[in-house]
This record gives sequence, C-alpha cells and structure tokens, in this order.
Amino acid sequence: MKTGTEITIRAQGDLSGISPADWDACACPEAAEGGRPDDPFTTYRFLKALEDSGSVGPGTGWQAQYLTAEAGGQIIACAPLYAKSHSQGEYVFDHAWGDAYGRAGGRYYPKLQMAVPFTPVTGRRFLTRPGWVDTGRAALVQGAVQIAENNALSSLHVTFCTRGEAEAGAKMGLMQRTGQQFHWENEGYADFDAFLAALSARKRKAIRKERRVAQDFGGQITQLTGDAIEPHHWDAVWRFYQDTGARKWGRPYLTRAFFDIAQDTLRDDILLILAQRGGEPVAGAVNFIGASALYGRYWGCAEDHPCLHFELCYYQAIDYALRRGLARVEAGAQGGHKLARGYLPVPTYSLHWIRDTGFAEAVAEYLHAEAEAVEQDIEILTSYGPFRKTLKEDQQ
Repeated sequence: MKTGTEITIRAQGDLSGISPADWDACACPEAAEGGRPDDPFTTYRFLKALEDSGSVGPGTGWQAQYLTAEAGGQIIACAPLYAKSHSQGEYVFDHAWGDAYGRAGGRYYPKLQMAVPFTPVTGRRFLTRPGWVDTGRAALVQGAVQIAENNALSSLHVTFCTRGEAEAGAKMGLMQRTGQQFHWENEGYADFDAFLAALSARKRKAIRKERRVAQDFGGQITQLTGDAIEPHHWDAVWRFYQDTGARKWGRPYLTRAFFDIAQDTLRDDILLILAQRGGEPVAGAVNFIGASALYGRYWGCAEDHPCLHFELCYYQAIDYALRRGLARVEAGAQGGHKLARGYLPVPTYSLHWIRDTGFAEAVAEYLHAEAEAVEQDIEILTSYGPFRKTLKEDQQ
C-alpha cells in the first residue's frame, strides 16, 4: 500500500483519453509480456469494442464515465464506470429497488454502474497496478461515491466484483450483495470420460445420451479461434444473437458493428463453436478465453435440434477446457438446468451505495435476508449435484 501520495481522480466520457498501455497495466498486468489476460472483458480492446460499435454510449442508457486514479504522473487504478438510465444488461437485478424508490417519491435513475456492460462474469472491477491495490481501490470507491454525491445520483452499484473486492468494499461502508451462478470446475480430469466417471451412473448415462442425440443433428460441430474465425462467420452469429436477444431481452444489447470489431481485435480471445450442415451454420455459441477459464457468452440457432444447446454451450466448452488445461467454465447467468450437467452453484458478489440513508437501511435489511437464502440455496443445490456420493450409488 502506498501512503503519503497525492491521488488525482478523473472521469472520462470515452476511452480515447486513456492509452491502452495505461489501462491494461491496471486491468491485466499478467499479460504484459504477451500472455493471455485473466479477464478478457476488462481489457482495453473489449471495452473499446463496446464503445466504438455503439453498443454503449448515446442512446443506449450506458454513458461511459471511465474512472482513473493518478499518482506521480501515472495511472495507478481505473474502473469501467457508466451512468445508467435503466437497469437493463446488468444481471444483478435492482428493478424492484427502482420501483420502490420511485413509489416513495424518489428518482432512482440515473445511477452509477461499475461493471462490464452485458457481461455477468466475475472479475476485478477496481483495476489497479501491482503494488497499488489498497490505495487504488480506496481512491476509486471514494471517486465514484463523490461523483454520485456531486450529481445527486441515487446510487452506485459495483456488479460481479471478486470476493476480495466485496469484502474490502464492505469495510469501506458499501453494502454487499450475494448471488449465484453455475460453474464447471476442472478437478484434474484427464478427459471428458474422466469427468463423466466422477458422476453418478444415472447422470453419466443421461449426458452420454444427450451428446449422442445432439451430434446426430445431421452435420458437424467445429471449434474455431483466432485466425480460423473468418468474417463471414459473424453473419451467422449475428442472426443467432438477434433471435436469442429478441426472445430474452426484447432487443439485442450488442450492435452488428461489435462483431465486426471483434473479428479485428478480439478473435484471439474468442472460441466460436458452430454446428454446420452442408457448410451452413445452423447454431453457434460464442465463448471468451481467459488465462484459467472459458466464459460462455452468446448462443443462438436458426433451427431447433434436440440437445444441441447443451452440446454447444456446455459439453463442447468442457471439452475445450480439458484440452487446454483451464480450471473452470463459466456458462453465464442463471440456469438451474446446468446443475445436472456438472455445473455447480457458486456465489457471486456485488457492492452497493445508496445516497438516501433511509432507503439504504431498508435495502441493507433485504440484502442480509437475501444472502442467507442464497447460502442455503447453494448448499441444497450442491447436495443434489450429479457427482457420485457413494460407490453403491454408482453401481445402481
């Protein structure tokens, strides 16, 4: 921790005023020598793709206020911060808070959101250079709260932060919230069959059947990354994404231009899994590759085929993770159906600050009860997981 150093906080409306080197020195210092970032979503190139494609910015309800902390003439910490005019694309739901605050005569929007837009993936939100963690984190919290105070904004929300950040934020007076997702953990399995061997016989048979049914759709399944991904692949992905977005959210969050930019700047971070028949994609899943994890993000299809969603989104992802020695697969938000497929519940964390003290007290009471319920839910769901518990069970 650095002490006795003057810190300057700035909020910037676009990334053009921050160099990629300065941002990534805080966001992914582990990749400085050319390695893969732990978190591909907080890299300069990913956030810039969102900005340059118009997926965030004017008219989207996500107005950038990128936060930087400077000391001694260099950026020592930064954060993806946005002024929000709605609660869409966050996956940590506070719609009820907004409704309650409005009924009480308050104005909930705009609010501040420290997050990666449209990305329910746990990662650092207080991005700091090595050696500046405590100082940088404290400066970013103070800066974000001050912006909210100065502009009479209702609240600040730091979503999908790490557990360490959640604990540190709670000590700084922010309210901590707990949620859950389903992740697949690599317990050192040699291959997919070794993973299946860890499951109960019934679940093992069910997964093998699902994979046979899915792979019998009449075509081939391919995994593409880097230069193997070609521009025309994104035409199919865009069609799939539009269909899924229209059914789930009403309209897609990402623009078509995002996928063109992804081809230019992000394809080395992407694993594209396509089901093709006669050379034409009929379904696909977009994953992002981290240093130790694979992150499932977008899925869609032009045709319905039994179990193909499970194969492309879950089993193919596990196959890839096993071949690359990745520690886990994070398959996105929600989805209790993932449990039977080897994805177990894990806690997720967020931090919240509310300017109105009376409303903050009510939310804090709610969050305490919610955290207890989530903890119990995780314990119960884990006990119902697909993994073997006894040899007798496996022989049934």
